[in-house]
Amino acid sequence: MKTLDPITVQVIGASLVTTAEEMGAVLRRASYSTNIKERSDCSTALFDEHGTLVAQAENMPIHMGSMTGLIDSLVAAELTVRPGDVFITNDPYHGGGTHLPDITMVKPVFVDGELIGYSANIAHHSDIGGRVPGSNAGDSNSLFQEGLRIPLVKFATVDGVEQAPLAFIELNSRLPQERRGDMLAQLASVEIGERQLREVHRRYGRETVRAATAYLLDHSRKRLAAALREVPDGTYRFHDLMDPSDGPATEIAVAITVDGERVSLDFAGTGPQSPVGINVVRPALEATVYYALKAVLDPKIPPNGGFFDAVEIDAPHGSIVNPVEPAPVTARTDTCQRVADVVLGALAAAVPERVPAASHSTVTYVTFSGECDGDFFVYPEVVAGGGGARTTKDGLDAVQVHITNSSNLPIEALEQEYPLLVDTYELIPDSGGAGTHRGGLGVRRDLRILGDSAEFSAHADRQATRPWGLSGGHDGSLGRFIVNPGRDDEHRLPGGRVSGVQLRRGDVLRVESPGSGGFGDPASRSPERVREDLRNGRITEQAARDLYGFRSAD
Repeated sequence: MKTLDPITVQVIGASLVTTAEEMGAVLRRASYSTNIKERSDCSTALFDEHGTLVAQAENMPIHMGSMTGLIDSLVAAELTVRPGDVFITNDPYHGGGTHLPDITMVKPVFVDGELIGYSANIAHHSDIGGRVPGSNAGDSNSLFQEGLRIPLVKFATVDGVEQAPLAFIELNSRLPQERRGDMLAQLASVEIGERQLREVHRRYGRETVRAATAYLLDHSRKRLAAALREVPDGTYRFHDLMDPSDGPATEIAVAITVDGERVSLDFAGTGPQSPVGINVVRPALEATVYYALKAVLDPKIPPNGGFFDAVEIDAPHGSIVNPVEPAPVTARTDTCQRVADVVLGALAAAVPERVPAASHSTVTYVTFSGECDGDFFVYPEVVAGGGGARTTKDGLDAVQVHITNSSNLPIEALEQEYPLLVDTYELIPDSGGAGTHRGGLGVRRDLRILGDSAEFSAHADRQATRPWGLSGGHDGSLGRFIVNPGRDDEHRLPGGRVSGVQLRRGDVLRVESPGSGGFGDPASRSPERVREDLRNGRITEQAARDLYGFRSAD
C-alpha cells in the first residue's frame, strides 16, 4: 500500500465529502417534489470499488442502510456491470431498502474500464402507489399494501434512461409527472458524483486515492477503538415500548456488551414482528445502531465503513427488528427512533455524562391528499418535537432527532403549493419534562382544509408511551392528532397510525408532537431559569408552582 502524507489524505478525503455534498445539492435543486427540494428528505454518498462507504453528505442516518444495502445486493447479484449503467431498487427484503417510498439509485464508476467506486443517492418519493396516497400509512398490514415494489433493475445505460422501469414507476404513482422529475433529478445527482469521483482519481491517481481511502477507513476504526476504551467493560441493558396497535405494546430491548475495543448489541427480548408497518429490516437496524453509537462514543468519527467493522449486531429472526417477509415496514422510522432510545438508555449506565434524556423520538409523519383545480396533490410532512435535556443544558425545542434530519416545509411553500392554510404553528408549553435541565418542547401545528375535501393519513409514536427523563427528570408530553379543536365536533384520532381520515372544507387537523424528558431533579432548577421559562411562555404558572415549587414572590 502506498504511503501518503497526512495533508494529501485530508485533501482527498475533503474532495470526496465535497462531491457527496454537491450530489445532494443537485438532487434537491433539480427535484420536483417539496419533500425533496424543500424538506431535503434525501441522502447522497460515495463508495469504493468494494462497496465500502467512503464519504457521505450530512443527510439522514436512516438512508445509509438503504444505500449500503443496494450496493451489497448489486454485488451479490453478480450482474455484468458496464460503464454508464445505473441501478435502482426500493425492496426492503431483497434490494437492501428500508421502505418503499425510498428509491435508491447507484451508478458504478469506471476509469479506463476499471471499476473504481459507486455514486449513490436515495430520495423519499411523495407517492409510490399503495392503498393510501403518500404510500406511508402506519396501519398497513402487508408490504403489498404499501406501494410499488421495485426489484434491483437497470434504470439507465450509456445510451440513456431505460423507459420501461420509469414507465412502471409513473404508472403506479398518483403523481406521475412528479415521479419522473424526481427520478431524473436522482439520475443527475449520481452522474455528478461519477464525474467528480473520476476527476479525483485522475488528479491524484488510483493508487493514491485507494491509499487515502484506506487510511480514512482505518482512522475511523482507530477512533472508535479509542472511544470504546474509555467505556468501562460490561453489559448494559435497557428497554422501552412502542405504542400499541392491534394488541399489547411491543417491547424493544437491548443488551450492549463492551469488551475492550469491540462492542456488540443483542436485541434478544425484543417483541415479535408487528401486524402493522412498524417493522425494521436489517439495513435500517444497522444504520440506527451506527448512528446511536457514534453520537455517544465520538460524534466526530468520520461516518464511513471503517466505523462499522468493530460493531456486532444480533437481532432475533421474526422480531420487530428483524421481520419475516412480507411484514409491512412503511413506518419503520418510528421503531428506529425507539431503537436509538434504547441504545442511548443502555449507554447512560456506562457513560451517563454523554447521554441525554429521551427525545420525542418519533417521526410524526403526516400526509394530506386530494384534488385542487383538477390536479391531485400529496403533501407529506414530518413534524419536529422536543430534544432530550442534557447533563448540563436544557433540551432543544422543535427539532428533528436521531435517524431523521429533514427540515420542515416552510409555511410559504406549503400554502403556495397546496390547498391548506396553517392556522397555528407554535411551541407547546409544559411539553418538556421538568428537571434541573428542562426537556425540549413539542410543536402544535393546525392545518385548515381550503379545498372541498382532503384525506389524512399518518404514522407517529409516543402517543401512549412518554419520552423518559433521566436522573430524576420528569417524562415529556405525549403527541396526538385532533380534528377540529375547540369546535362541537372536536375529536381525537385513535392513536398515531391512521389512514383515510376524510376531511371537509374548513376542517382543521391539529398535530401535536411529543416533548422530551428532563434531566435531574426539578427542585434543583434555579429560580432564575424558572422565571425565564415563565417569561418566554415555555411553562405555565401552574407548572412553575407544582413542578418546580416556584412562587412569583421568589
